[in-house]
Amino acid sequence: MTQVHETDVRRPDGSTLHAYTAGPEDGLPVVWHHGTPNIGPPPRPLFAESDRLGLRWVGYDRPGYGGSTQRPDRPIGSAAADVAAVVDALGIDRFAVMGHSGGGPHALACAALLHDRVLAAVSASGPAPYGAPGLDWFAGMADPAALQASVAGRAEREAFDDAEHEGEPGFIAVDEQALEGEWSWFIEVVRPALASGPAPMVDDDLALARPWGFDPATITAPTLFLHGGGDRIIPASHGAWLADLVPRGELLLLPEDGHVSVMRAGEQALAWLAEHARAE
Repeated sequence: MTQVHETDVRRPDGSTLHAYTAGPEDGLPVVWHHGTPNIGPPPRPLFAESDRLGLRWVGYDRPGYGGSTQRPDRPIGSAAADVAAVVDALGIDRFAVMGHSGGGPHALACAALLHDRVLAAVSASGPAPYGAPGLDWFAGMADPAALQASVAGRAEREAFDDAEHEGEPGFIAVDEQALEGEWSWFIEVVRPALASGPAPMVDDDLALARPWGFDPATITAPTLFLHGGGDRIIPASHGAWLADLVPRGELLLLPEDGHVSVMRAGEQALAWLAEHARAE
């Protein structure tokens, strides 16, 4: 059974990033970018496929989550420096990236800002930048209230958490089925992410609604956008917009899937990632 190992990485400013590794040390490194709100252990449901492909997982808790120091008002693009600190501490030069949901833009940040080091990228169920030309950003979201508050600023987003809000999560039936099966793993990484309160989730939402600090159009690595056609949390229009923008972008659209159930195609996406990373 693949074991997950944990370590702390100290950034130059003295803050800590809590990191995870799994798989053979000589495997092709894949940096996992967790969703919102999660902590950063790599996705156990994909371990069998990553073992077959000879991959080494690296993950980390974004600032404020789990064992990582909070860094309020960080932009999405700051993930590049965080990942560079983690992989440098592990002696890794070049690597692939994969992110789900709120982790998707953070994976793209690495591909854009560490372009000479990132071999290939996958963004699953990830949003496009707020204000993307030609994209109605909130259209199709089951409950966009938290993100709408984020656009208004920190005070409004924090007030949203203080108020009672009875919105629907946006999961469709196949999402519920996935969460009752092997992707119940998501529940394991959500609970500890919320244990210390909503602050890191607020920081994630604010970062999504502000300028990201990079242009996805500058990504030169092959990039796969995996999206469910029934996603009511981050609609598939976001993935399609990004796939059109990124020069080597590809869209894998699964019409019947939702935000979580699309990860049942994670093995297919991981095989794509390994093939394209090794070809670079």
